[in-house]
Amino acid sequence: MMKRTLPMLALLSAFAVSAPAADIVDTAVAAGSFKTLVAAVKAAGLVDTLKSPGPFTVFAPTDEAFAKLPAGTVDALLKDPEKLKGILTYHVVSGKVMAADVVKLKSAKTVQGANVKISAKGGTVMLNNAKVVKTDIATDNGVIHVIDTVIMPPAK
Repeated sequence: MMKRTLPMLALLSAFAVSAPAADIVDTAVAAGSFKTLVAAVKAAGLVDTLKSPGPFTVFAPTDEAFAKLPAGTVDALLKDPEKLKGILTYHVVSGKVMAADVVKLKSAKTVQGANVKISAKGGTVMLNNAKVVKTDIATDNGVIHVIDTVIMPPAK
């Protein structure tokens, strides 16, 4: 029995190692609570970027976060890819920044170019006016932290 078990374990572990991990986009799609974000990423032409090796840290607003925006905002942004791209890249930081490191920061430079303010108090982490509600969703090209509000970059 032992002679049969070892080759089977080796075979199973080979499959486990070769199984493709999910990138940021595929992870967001699979979660099911980022439909608006995924649609926005597609409209802004950022799918290939967020599927690239990275690594990236994405502060991902949920569908509920997008629903908090004034009526018509999402539709207007979907029709303005450049503005949408600026907003979405304001939610992305280069590198894989896990929650334990995020809480040590006061700000972080986003891919958009502007800094996002970070504060941690009483177990709550805020990015500007957005609360981080779930952390450290690992992907093969970075990490996702879920936020409850869409954050807007500063006016230029």
